Amino acid sequence: MRLDKYLKLSRLVKRRTIAKELADKGRIELNGRVAKSASDVTIGDQLILHYGDRQIKVEILATPEIVKKEDASSMYQRLD
Repeated sequence: MRLDKYLKLSRLVKRRTIAKELADKGRIELNGRVAKSASDVTIGDQLILHYGDRQIKVEILATPEIVKKEDASSMYQRLD
């Protein structure tokens, strides 16, 4: 699954275009490397999102194509 789509489905980012902008600015790391919005994410990958002065570190647990709002938080585990 594409990184920008995953971030939107998991509701870590509100819109897919915002996820793309974050990736284009180099503010998303995937397994220790700066990621592009088209990068593929798989189960077990670790993401670090840099939002201004704070960062969110998560591990990917699932990558379903369709997810309900209530189930979005089960797609990842926070590592903070």
